[in-house]
Amino acid sequence: MNNNYIIIMAGGVGSRFWPMSTEEKPKQFLDVLGIGKSLLQQTVARFKTIAPAENILIVTSAKYKQLVKEQCPELLESNILLEPCMRNTAPCIAYAAYKIKASNASANIVVAPSDHLITNESEFTRIIENGLEFTANNDALLTLGIQPHRPETGYGYIQASPSINNEQLIIINSEGVHIGSEGQSYETMPNTENGAQADFPPLGGTEGGVSRVSAFKEKPNLETAKEYLAAGNYFWNSGIFLWSLKSILSAFECFVPEVAAIFQKGEEFYNTDKEQAFIDEMFPTCTNISIDYAVMEKANNIFVQPADFGWSDLGTWGSLWEKRERTEQGNTVVGEKVHLFEADNCIVNMPKDKKVVIQGLQDYIVVEDNDVLLICQKEEEQRIKEFRASVINE
Repeated sequence: MNNNYIIIMAGGVGSRFWPMSTEEKPKQFLDVLGIGKSLLQQTVARFKTIAPAENILIVTSAKYKQLVKEQCPELLESNILLEPCMRNTAPCIAYAAYKIKASNASANIVVAPSDHLITNESEFTRIIENGLEFTANNDALLTLGIQPHRPETGYGYIQASPSINNEQLIIINSEGVHIGSEGQSYETMPNTENGAQADFPPLGGTEGGVSRVSAFKEKPNLETAKEYLAAGNYFWNSGIFLWSLKSILSAFECFVPEVAAIFQKGEEFYNTDKEQAFIDEMFPTCTNISIDYAVMEKANNIFVQPADFGWSDLGTWGSLWEKRERTEQGNTVVGEKVHLFEADNCIVNMPKDKKVVIQGLQDYIVVEDNDVLLICQKEEEQRIKEFRASVINE
């Protein structure tokens, strides 16, 4: 039996990518890169090298069931978990974890968003496989921290414990062999009974190995972000987690017992025709809380794996502009009949057959979709929710 399972969170509404992203068809279901695959489809394809399709679960809103079925026909319909309402990431993950428990109590799990971009997929696979080796054999909750390349104010940060005498974390694999950050074997070591809860020293996170987490930090101002970058042991919070089923259920039961209790009540219904009725009744009673607040900021067995695999959360049009191919003038265009004159550093997204001429724009977002044309300065894109509200409320 393959014990690797994937939980993909696909319930967001993607309002910052309006007007392309709408509540009826949000960002994760769109081909925002213009490559013929939605972000969700790219995410599923990425994980099919790590777990079989029957071990991939997608948690989404009930109203997106048909979209998921259309875009991911290779997945079991029973693995499309339908939330009757939004309750943030902790209830979402708890539901999937207790459902997995009903099938495989030895599961080893990756949790990931459905709408992120990863350009170096071979490095991503290597990092995930090493992480799963670690979580399968240690009682640890592991998160991936992205190596920062700039003083970014739009992401939360993970502070890794500073290195002491360059000591590495003892990662024990199933053969009792200590493995390093590149996956190579070192010496044979006795497997400790408590795994990652053994008396490890504070661990270094700047050389590519797994490290203990000192703290999670909220989105910083520019000055603080510069300090984080200079310090070298702060990483962007990717929102990608790895853990054994046993470890995450223990954490839920310890730190959010009211959430755990709700899903424990459903153990007789999971993977039966009564599952959805149970979820429809009980899911709305869950606390609205993120996995970060519910578990990651409370537990003492939290670790971070620094990583650099071309990650972006594609949270804004500006981040999409950075990741798309650009012309010499810095423009990136989707649309076959778009003509630019004296335009620089613009992101343009137009319907395939729309004839468009743009002249003289510098650093603009120009997007037409769903009967709305948006033209705004890139530096003002934080106001897109405001722009969207003005149109919706007409």
